Amino acid sequence: MTHNMLWVIAAAEEASSGPDIGKILGQFAQYGVVGLIVVLLIIGVLVPKYVMNNLITDKDGWRAAYETERDAHQATRQQLSAAQASAEVANEQGQAMVRLLEEFGHRPQTSTRSA
Repeated sequence: MTHNMLWVIAAAEEASSGPDIGKILGQFAQYGVVGLIVVLLIIGVLVPKYVMNNLITDKDGWRAAYETERDAHQATRQQLSAAQASAEVANEQGQAMVRLLEEFGHRPQTSTRSA
């Protein structure tokens, strides 16, 4: 009676649950070192050499692209800084010219035209 009851409980557990990871790992482990290597490959702990070489090459390519982009942004920042300095100088020159003309008695004309 007890033996039949245990068999029914075991059958119910197998039918109601999903795949038993422990059982799958046990099947791989019964093959020894080969099973362990297969499990480590499936999990992703071990990676083939050609995959690692591809990853390193890809990483180097992304790093070179980053360095190029960073240098380009630095050049852009320098150009914007120079343009800002030129604009400030032009603004100061314009204000000085307006003050000079006002001292000579000229009034600046405002245009009412729309562009």
